[in-house]
Amino acid sequence: MATPADTSIPAAPDSTRKRKAWLLALLLLLILAGAATWAWYSLVGRWHESTDDAYVNGNVVEITPLVTGTVTSIGADDGDLVHAGQVLLQFDPADSEVALQAAEAKLARSVRQVRGLYSNVDALKAQLQTRQAELQKAQQNYNRRKVLADSGAIALEEISHARDDLTVAQAAVNSARQQLNTSTALVDDTVVSSHPDVMAAAADLRQAYLDHARTTLVAPVTGYVAKRTVQLGQRLQPGTATMAVIPLDEVWIDANFKETQLRDMRIGQPVQITADLYGSEVTYSGTVDSLGAGTGSAFALLPAQNATGNWIKIVQRVPVRIHLSPEQLKDHPLRIGLSTVAEVDLHDQSGPALAQQPPQQASYTTQVYDRQLVEADDLIARLIHANSANGKTAQR
Repeated sequence: MATPADTSIPAAPDSTRKRKAWLLALLLLLILAGAATWAWYSLVGRWHESTDDAYVNGNVVEITPLVTGTVTSIGADDGDLVHAGQVLLQFDPADSEVALQAAEAKLARSVRQVRGLYSNVDALKAQLQTRQAELQKAQQNYNRRKVLADSGAIALEEISHARDDLTVAQAAVNSARQQLNTSTALVDDTVVSSHPDVMAAAADLRQAYLDHARTTLVAPVTGYVAKRTVQLGQRLQPGTATMAVIPLDEVWIDANFKETQLRDMRIGQPVQITADLYGSEVTYSGTVDSLGAGTGSAFALLPAQNATGNWIKIVQRVPVRIHLSPEQLKDHPLRIGLSTVAEVDLHDQSGPALAQQPPQQASYTTQVYDRQLVEADDLIARLIHANSANGKTAQR
């Protein structure tokens, strides 16, 4: 006898229910992840731009001579700390000392010669007064004899001699006056120190003093020595690179951001920097100091030729200079060329994208050379004083 067929619907397997549950959970997870990503980008991501194409840069102060010389002393080597004004190189000073002594003698001789010009003027003034007195006497003699000659008291020959004496006296006065004018023109409106001959000799002495002073090369800034190439006994010409001094307390970061990252970047925005040297344990706080005026490729030695037919568009990078705090550099010093990671906080949009005002003062200065010219002028003043009449500056 046949069994009737079972018409009931079987229950869904457990695996199907579990799969639906997992799919629902995955969908919720994707929604949450998308929402979190959107929230992160809206609140954090869009307000920060970072790059690992960032390196430490700084001033490399080249030490180059201004005069020709032979190196007799080297005061510092690579890695040494030197202070501004410290002697780095010394040249053989023999030639410059001889030239300096010759210039001193030339100035002393010029001062004495100019003193002679002033004395000559005084002598010619006295001579002119004498000639004028003789002219006056000759005029009086001629006048008396003319009266006597008109009355017939004296011979005409005698009045002729008186007329000749008057003519000679007048010529003597004219000659003395001309000599006085010529000599006066050489010293007119001057004193010994401002006379052209003395000023020319003083300029030669000033140059000789500077050439002698420049046989000693000093550090213009405080920093660390690098790239020493000079050797003892080497004959150097002006402009030859000998070594460099790097002030590591004034380094900055050159961060090369993509052009697509610069839209909201402004001067003055805060920057967080980490260096590969110290890792994430040390963080530097900096500020955007300036944004480059062009891309790196535009200033390359061989700039790109984008007009060629095989051109391919490449996202360019623009250097951004980031200022670092000297206090942080003191605790954790950096070296030029080290790799860093820079992250700029874009929240503050108040700053300009480019500098709006030119610098109001020099970015870098040094005073180590100022004394050279002052000392030269002091030496000139002493020599003029010592060789002037009675130790005083002669005047007209």
